[in-house]
Amino acid sequence: MKLQIYSNRLSQPCRAIIIFCKLHGIEFEEINVSVAKGQQFTPEYKVINPMGKLPAIVHGSYKLFESHAILIYLACSFPGVADHWYPPDIQKRAKIHSVLDWHHSNLRQGEVGYVQNRTLKPILGGKLDPEAAVNEKLLSKSLAKIENLWLKRDGKFLLGNFRPLIAYLSLVCEIMQLQLIPESYRNRILIPYKKVPQWVEDTRNTTNPYFDESHFFILELKGVLTVDSLVGINKETSLV
Repeated sequence: MKLQIYSNRLSQPCRAIIIFCKLHGIEFEEINVSVAKGQQFTPEYKVINPMGKLPAIVHGSYKLFESHAILIYLACSFPGVADHWYPPDIQKRAKIHSVLDWHHSNLRQGEVGYVQNRTLKPILGGKLDPEAAVNEKLLSKSLAKIENLWLKRDGKFLLGNFRPLIAYLSLVCEIMQLQLIPESYRNRILIPYKKVPQWVEDTRNTTNPYFDESHFFILELKGVLTVDSLVGINKETSLV
């Protein structure tokens, strides 16, 4: 049963899954789903993920969507994944789940809205959404939580750990999406924090060369973002 990953490298949750699989030698077929063409809304894809979102996986007859659930499934289903990524201890797992649950309604919500407002709308000629300030505030608040709560202990990773957890990939890939916004805005968001950039770099070093490989596309894209490159992409297509 070869794992199939329905993915688009523009999506930070997709990148987290690709990195995890490559890091652990999990063989897979990556099936690119073009959000610009709306392929995530086709009847064929909705058989796999009725939510019309990315990523999704097919493993034999088993279908699964939602990136956090996929990471947990991969950590538990394939041999060779070190215990520290998703420890067998139920209390340690619960801590990981708490970070993942927090991620969706805090860091991800703030980052997605902020990047869309600072990158997509200006290129497409739209006005900044009134929610832009709200998203920026939520993003900054989320980064402060990471800096002052989860990175305050001795370990160089979240929750005082000296080795990475699956939650790190989701959060770090989220922060890497800020590469798509103009440098002046990115610096303003990140400059108050010292531990967060170092944690991102530590995670990058731990997961390279796959981290850089998976992020190559967005690092290239940020220099060539134009109206033509974004035709058909809007908030509904979940670019970020």
